Formats: sequence, structure tokens, C-alpha cells
Amino acid sequence: MSLLPIIEVPDPLLRAKSAPVESVGEDVTRLIADMFETMYEAPGIGLAAVQVAVPRRLLVIDLQEPEEGAAEDSEPVRRPHVFINPEIVHRSDARKIYNEGCLSIPDQYAEIERPDIVRATWIDEHGQQREGEFGGLMSVCLQHEVDHLNGVLFIDYLSRLKRDMVVKKVVKSRKDREKASIL
Repeated sequence: MSLLPIIEVPDPLLRAKSAPVESVGEDVTRLIADMFETMYEAPGIGLAAVQVAVPRRLLVIDLQEPEEGAAEDSEPVRRPHVFINPEIVHRSDARKIYNEGCLSIPDQYAEIERPDIVRATWIDEHGQQREGEFGGLMSVCLQHEVDHLNGVLFIDYLSRLKRDMVVKKVVKSRKDREKASIL
């Protein structure tokens, strides 16, 4: 396994629609492992392949929540989920607002309203067709990552002014980091 570089806005690849995964072979299995390692290291709870410059319809999610009923300071439990060629086939009318962030838009957050419950179809890491319904944070994360596969970022749900401000902050922060690493 190896860490992969995460691309950041305004990289135009983040606006590309990802192509379907044709088959689940060794290359896809290796990419999945590398994506999980990269996501955990970042740290994050979801990562689309396009964020590591691979424009394929593949994403990984692990909410890393504590065991139900465990103390608040207990270690999070890893429950990795792999979604290949995911499609959201139903969205509830009920909506919820969550404070979202993104590894490709570092250190920027915004409250985004999305459907509370979604139903999706996908292929798992073993090549099996799956279907499931998700609510809460899992629903938000899945919608956020599927948006990536379609070239949509969470900041697209903001006003143009706010979106432009976020992108400028990320670009400035990246320049500051690059300048600091030279010194």
C-alpha cells in the first residue's frame, strides 16, 4: 500500500465526470487499499478516486465512529465501505443540514443541505452487485463522494461569492505551505 497525493481545487480534474470501472481486478484492489491508506492518513472519512487523480467511479468511506454505547473518548472503529460504480437511485424528501468539509478543499467547511436518506446501488470490492439505504452521516458522505464522481464539489451548493472566497483561501494556503517548505 502507498499514500497517494490528493489533488485540490482548482484542479480541473475535480470537475471531470469519472468513467465507470470496467472490472474489479488487481489494479482496482490495489487502488482501493491505497485510497483507504490515504484517507486514514489525511485524515478523512470518504475519498473518491478522482481526488487521487484517477477519474474512475470508485469511492471509499469509513465513518470511523466509536462503538455504539462506548465512552466518548474510546477509539473509533474502522468499518470500511467500498462503492464501485455507485448510483443514487432514490433521495428522501426529508432534508438535513450538515457541516461538510473535503480533503480536496482543505480546512474549509460549510453547512450544506442534502436529502436525509438515500438508496443506492453499487458493486462491492468482490465484484458483487449491492443495494442499500443510508441515513445520517453515511448518507451525507455517500452523496458528497458521488458528487465528486460527477464533477461536483460541496462548495457548488454555496453562493458564487462564498465559493470563490473558499477557492481563494485554499489557493493562498497552498502557496503559503509551498513557501514555508522552501524556507
